[in-house]
Amino acid sequence: MSSNQPPPSGPVPPSTPPLPPRGRLAERLLPGGTEPDPRFTLANERTFLAWIRTSLALLAGGIAIEAFTSDLFSEPVRKMLAVLLLLLGMLLSAGAAVRWVRVERSMRNKTPLPLPLVVPLMAAAGALAAAVVVVSVLVR
Repeated sequence: MSSNQPPPSGPVPPSTPPLPPRGRLAERLLPGGTEPDPRFTLANERTFLAWIRTSLALLAGGIAIEAFTSDLFSEPVRKMLAVLLLLLGMLLSAGAAVRWVRVERSMRNKTPLPLPLVVPLMAAAGALAAAVVVVSVLVR
């Protein structure tokens, strides 16, 4: 049963204009796929910034241990802790950038999100740093 009603009258909604082309760098980093919902891209960016804040905290912690704990730890332990935290901060900032790109590509290509490889690294390194501190306190 069909209806012979005329199409609705009134203003026609404007069509969505095509998106402007992305820059060369964006095309190289994020080839193909379709633009995801901006909310997801912004959430990915917030996660990236959270990892960067953590990285900066690790860097500050490494500097603080080297600068202010000479009376708490022996020099080799102090240097090892400081270097461990500084290296962790460097690795985490690089890992955050790689993770951001991988997640963005996954969203654009509608594929499953990649596993966060930085999480086990951070857990292992944090456990190692804590173990060094515990041993240092027990030996003291």
